[in-house]
Amino acid sequence: MPFSTFQGKQSNVKLFSIPGKYLARLFFSRTLAAAHGNSQPQISPPHDATPDVSAPPISDSIFRGARTLGSYRQGDSTFYSLIDFHAGSGDFRSLEMVFERMKRENRVLIEKNFIVVFRAYGKAHLPHKAIDLFHRMVPEFQCKQTVRSFNSVLSVLIRGGLYQRALEFYDYVKYNRRNISANGLTFNLVIKALCKLHLIGRAVDLFREMPGFGCKPDAYTYCTLMDGLCKEDRMEDALCLLDEMQIEGCDPSVATFNVLISGLCKKGYLSRASKLVDNMFLKGCAPNEVTYNTLIHGLCLKGKLDKAVSLLSRMLSDKLIPNEVTYGTMMYGLAKNCKSIDGVHILESLEERGYKANEYVYSALIGGLFREGKSEEAIKLWDRMIQKGCKPNTVVYSTLIDGLCREGKPYVAEEFFMKMIASGCMPNAFTYSSLMKGFFQAGSAAKAILLWKERAQKDCPDDEVCYSVVIHGLCEEGNVKDALAIWKRILAKGLAPDAVAYTSMIQGLCNARLTKQGLSLYTEMRYKYCNAKPDVFTYNILIKALCKEGNISHAIDMLNDMLNEGCDPDSVTCQIFLRTLKEKLDPPQDGRDFLDELVLRLYRRQMIAGACKIIGVMLESYLCPKPSTWEKVVRELCRPKKVRAVIDKCWGELFL
Repeated sequence: MPFSTFQGKQSNVKLFSIPGKYLARLFFSRTLAAAHGNSQPQISPPHDATPDVSAPPISDSIFRGARTLGSYRQGDSTFYSLIDFHAGSGDFRSLEMVFERMKRENRVLIEKNFIVVFRAYGKAHLPHKAIDLFHRMVPEFQCKQTVRSFNSVLSVLIRGGLYQRALEFYDYVKYNRRNISANGLTFNLVIKALCKLHLIGRAVDLFREMPGFGCKPDAYTYCTLMDGLCKEDRMEDALCLLDEMQIEGCDPSVATFNVLISGLCKKGYLSRASKLVDNMFLKGCAPNEVTYNTLIHGLCLKGKLDKAVSLLSRMLSDKLIPNEVTYGTMMYGLAKNCKSIDGVHILESLEERGYKANEYVYSALIGGLFREGKSEEAIKLWDRMIQKGCKPNTVVYSTLIDGLCREGKPYVAEEFFMKMIASGCMPNAFTYSSLMKGFFQAGSAAKAILLWKERAQKDCPDDEVCYSVVIHGLCEEGNVKDALAIWKRILAKGLAPDAVAYTSMIQGLCNARLTKQGLSLYTEMRYKYCNAKPDVFTYNILIKALCKEGNISHAIDMLNDMLNEGCDPDSVTCQIFLRTLKEKLDPPQDGRDFLDELVLRLYRRQMIAGACKIIGVMLESYLCPKPSTWEKVVRELCRPKKVRAVIDKCWGELFL
């Protein structure tokens, strides 16, 4: 029946208001009626949109008088069409009803029908249903399983991120379904699952077994394994695979090169990545957006911003359209390397080409301008962002508020804070901590505490940074009692104080001449929490407090702890000991000898950078190191291996 005829006969029916399965029933009923010369439909759609779940998915009248033609009977194709339709719409209840009816009538089910349903289960995130149906194929539906259905279920599991379950399913079928032989796609899927689970050794073994099963690795196989090797920091093995791939006659694709270029850039091997790009051209693979994005990101991470900008220009000249990742990486790199103004100029030229920056690009540049002390330019960029129609989110507002507070303008920041709430952007822990820090630094401790209480009333999640800001501010004000009360609240909530909170609390206690309690907190910090290790500031506070009390032997013990933890002393540490030894009537050691010995101890521990810092302090204080000490440190700095590494680094920078 022509579609125009069918369309004319249903002009009075509102098709788009009818549920999917009723539309299918209506179609089949009208078709059947037309075949019998009856223009009236046998089934009318319901008046409401709620389907009758008790109704069968197909009409019995379609199958009346059906003839059998060998193993195929009239009406089988209708069943197949219904399976496709219900699978596509995700109507699994109707699918089960179709399957049950086909079983009752001994209808023939083909593997293609099951593959369609497997994919539908995958889209609906019901992988266990796909496995269950796979196991039902033979006993219930007498449909022989082949590698096609096997691969379909494997793909559903892997797409759903169930990599371990996929391996278990593979092993089960491998040892219990002897009639199913794995093909190239099977190996590709299993290798991908193994790489995702970081079982790269097993993935390589399976890759080597492929030829024994008559399967030749393809470009996807190599690419998957290379990606796994790169993520396991096995770059050399991944590059060897590229050579092997070409020897075996398998041409690498752009995706293959991109995986390796990404791995090299993450390791900082930019010159080798550049050689790989040249290899791409030789193989007839033109770099795409992903290639350029990866290289630009790698250059920005290494601080080679001029080359990154040059590569961006080349990308545009190659008629490739940079995406948000490219621009975001570029702006972030410029801001990180204190070149935010250059980022603003590039943004202006890009906007002239029609590019519309998002709020994260503006956030990176605004934050960078504030860190560089260019608050006026940051405010101008904010105004420009508003004029361009880019609606600020919580991240941009928080960046602006933090920058203004760093500039000593907490009351201006508070105005933006109120605008932020009025616009529907909820402040987060970073917003509150920035504003509280600003008020503490401005001497408005009461205002900061008020914000702290407001944060708690608005159910803002507890955050260690907020607690650290309040504790630091109170200790700076000399209010150790209230700081201790908040400290106890942190522990009662089960939160782990960070290094800033510990150091601030220790400083407050030491300033209040409660050094013993400070040392107790230091011991807890050192052994209890792995995320709050003492740093040079913590040690300097305790060393200074012990020296003030005249307990120089305990201060030297603290210095020993510092060296044992691999923490380099700085100029403040040296000045504390020099001042103490100078003021003491009977010092245990001369200041020059003390520092000279400290240099030797650092040298023996291979802490060469720390030793150089101490020598710098000695020279500034007109305390010359002993010739033997000087020679050892200089000789260590000029070791042939290190000199060679510097030369290689220079060549690498020149190459890219």
